[in-house]
Amino acid sequence: MNDNGFVDKAKGEVKENVGKVVGDTKTQSEGIVDKAVGSVKDAVHDAANAIDNAVDSIKKKFQD
Repeated sequence: MNDNGFVDKAKGEVKENVGKVVGDTKTQSEGIVDKAVGSVKDAVHDAANAIDNAVDSIKKKFQD
């Protein structure tokens, strides 16, 4: 997991819950969006790692 995604998801969780408690739907919605942004960042980070691993694997096959 990427730290940036984690931070966005944590921030979103706080904003969503604060919005629920105080009845502020805008803040609650912003929290939901922040959590989604964090999830997307994590997914992109994971995909980039998978691509890097695949490239390394292919390079290794040609070096042998």
